Amino acid sequence: MPTNDTTNWTCYSVVGHSCELFMPTTILEPGRIILYLHDLQERSPKDFPALHKALASAGLPVLAPRIGRTWCLQQQLARFDTTMSAEEYILGPILDECRHIIGETSGGVGLLGYDMGGQAALRLAYRHPEKFPIAAAIAPAIDFHLGMRNGHNWVDGELFDTLWEIFDEPEQARQETAILHVHPLNWPRHQWFVSNRNDERWHDGAVRLSSKLIALGIPHTAILDENNHEDVMSSFVNDAVAFIMKSLDSEGRRVN
Repeated sequence: MPTNDTTNWTCYSVVGHSCELFMPTTILEPGRIILYLHDLQERSPKDFPALHKALASAGLPVLAPRIGRTWCLQQQLARFDTTMSAEEYILGPILDECRHIIGETSGGVGLLGYDMGGQAALRLAYRHPEKFPIAAAIAPAIDFHLGMRNGHNWVDGELFDTLWEIFDEPEQARQETAILHVHPLNWPRHQWFVSNRNDERWHDGAVRLSSKLIALGIPHTAILDENNHEDVMSSFVNDAVAFIMKSLDSEGRRVN
């Protein structure tokens, strides 16, 4: 049986940036891996018991790179790295590391993200659907430009300071949000996201994203009408992981 023991996690460096790796005692599906992108508070998967348990139960390796408050954008952020952007880091060293871990030239990678990492998972999949055909997002912070516009009114407003280092004003940031990277003819084959309608910050963005996908006829699963008083992570992480597992199976049966 897969274990939920934290000793199955290790921390190491990938080209100078810290990553956490979960290796199950028994790998249930060789050649597959989950790539987890963290939230704005940069919390580890181990900080969320429900997430930790769901990932362990999947029986797959999980790689969780520490990308800071970069929003995984293609624009370079000096405090993260002076030679490459966070997006370049994911597309290069991190994907190479995923392939090394699963021992395949090109294996199945399922993106999973929460909050900042949720928008990053979707945005990466929209920009690079050939590399990331599978993306699942929990409470994605899609309209991150609102952090620039409203951050001073939010308790954690200082966490949006990196956006001001990248962009001169909120409209520039809005042009880089996931919604504006959806291509009508080239999109990830498997996308899933959930947003609590009580989430006053980010719910409207998730609703607008789903509306755009529907208008373009792009298949997706969006859970938007839940009125959860519980933590959305705890309520839906099992569904997110199950979606990734099913999608990895589907991708594994594809004939290129």
